Amino acid sequence: MIRKLILAGVAGAFMIAAPASAQVQIEMNQITCKDFAGYDPETQDFIGNWMRGYWMSTKNLTVVEQRYVKRNTAKIAKYCKKLPKAALMDAIQKNAR
Repeated sequence: MIRKLILAGVAGAFMIAAPASAQVQIEMNQITCKDFAGYDPETQDFIGNWMRGYWMSTKNLTVVEQRYVKRNTAKIAKYCKKLPKAALMDAIQKNAR
């Protein structure tokens, strides 16, 4: 009985001491082209995939065509180089098809 209590106490201590993972919130409408260019590749992929899904849902598209993904990415990158202070969502809305 005492052994079970000790094991339960140790297990509880480990659960309390386990580090909590931090949540990161990103306001997509506040990201500028310059901000996006400065993010690490993992964050850029995350934001790019979210933006792609968001844009496709506004157009009611359910199929991803690789040629359009590449073309849109190139057009948006070109636009962002020209206008680094522009909002990334504006760049996507003006250049994506």
